[in-house]
Amino acid sequence: MDSYDRWKQLGRPVGYLMECWLAAQSPDPQVKEEYGWAFMEPVDDARDNPERAWEYILFAANDPRFSGHHMGVMAAGALEDLLSHHGPAFIDLVEKEAQTNPRFAWMLGGVWKFQMSDEIWNRVQAVWNRRGWDGTPAEVL
Repeated sequence: MDSYDRWKQLGRPVGYLMECWLAAQSPDPQVKEEYGWAFMEPVDDARDNPERAWEYILFAANDPRFSGHHMGVMAAGALEDLLSHHGPAFIDLVEKEAQTNPRFAWMLGGVWKFQMSDEIWNRVQAVWNRRGWDGTPAEVL
């Protein structure tokens, strides 16, 4: 059974998907091939299953194994798409998380406007941490 079938058999747990997502970015071509399916899952869910995507995003923001690079990928993918497609439903949660979670606020600093409304974009900018993204030296938390 491959990792994708195992994920489905287990009931699609968030933690397992995120382990596979990290593995999908391995420099080892065999590992990348086995887990590559997981890479786009958070982005796809950001459009089709936003509550699930929010779980993936929070997992990444709260797990220290997710480096600045990993959080940047999550910011430019799932988080940006979530806010572009479901911003009104999630912006209050995003603001609260950014105000209490420095890693999340830093991840939020990596999103681009994409298809966000001006109102959502302004609210994102009010709570994000752009240090490091904007060229100002910063340590990823």
